[in-house]
Amino acid sequence: MDKPTRGYWCECWTESLRETTEKPAFRASFDAYSAPQADRWVAVALRTISPALDPDASDEAWAWLHDGRCETRRALLRQEPCTVTITHADTRITWTIRPVVFLPLAHRQGTELPSCAHDFKPHTTD
Repeated sequence: MDKPTRGYWCECWTESLRETTEKPAFRASFDAYSAPQADRWVAVALRTISPALDPDASDEAWAWLHDGRCETRRALLRQEPCTVTITHADTRITWTIRPVVFLPLAHRQGTELPSCAHDFKPHTTD
């Protein structure tokens, strides 16, 4: 990638509904380069975990997979952020998808690295 590229930043968070002092926990992220790729990431996750969900959460998951996914895709194509949430027992699981612009990173080849780069010593494993 040598120029800014439009895409979607996807995240998955969990939150305890029992422990109100506990902060939401970040579980995963994914950089998608198309709306179909972004909603597919959520769909694969829901299909993967659905057998382990309680009946109500499983119903929520399959409702999104059958009906809500189309609306999510349309919203992403309009460059709107989307959220998919299910509640399993005392845990809320939330996937977020936000339109972003991915910026290219500078290549390190052919350039002089800063002096501090040579101070880094990787840890060795015993």
